[in-house]
Amino acid sequence: MADGGPRFDYVIVFGAAVRPDGSPSGTLRRRIRTAVGMAGNSPAVRYLVTGGLVRHPPAEAVVMRRLLLEMGARDDQILIEDRARNTRQSANFCAAMLRGRGDVARVLLCSSRYHLPRCRLLLRLNGVRCRNGAASDDARAVGRGRYAYSWLRECVALPLDALLVTSRRAWNGMARRES
Repeated sequence: MADGGPRFDYVIVFGAAVRPDGSPSGTLRRRIRTAVGMAGNSPAVRYLVTGGLVRHPPAEAVVMRRLLLEMGARDDQILIEDRARNTRQSANFCAAMLRGRGDVARVLLCSSRYHLPRCRLLLRLNGVRCRNGAASDDARAVGRGRYAYSWLRECVALPLDALLVTSRRAWNGMARRES
């Protein structure tokens, strides 16, 4: 889309598990419900759903698209990134998709509360100015132990992913200078 055309708010919805029967996990369903609630019925919103095939088909993004359509989103409001197998890849692929568009007004993030800090950092390291939009509340649904584990996992994954992204950028910069 050319610059000067309509601009949209993009809500990036990060994936979560798909069950063996292809249905969304509770976490995935809560993230989509939160994104729809955040966006309302605004025609100025575009959803970018991200998540590939991790354990069970179909890809997380395909399941999220289906849920969005069931909840009243229009097909032209939904962009799909269905290759990422983890959060770092989701941030990389979504950043690349948004970079090529001239219609981005704001980028808002939607995921679980424990997951948002890492999503935001990784997108910013990939050059996307974004802010937290809304967080699904998983604490009551998954129980204290699993919720605490999720926070702990993020405490380890955030610095590791940040290191991997910045190292990759530094390595690519060195390779360009040498060629």
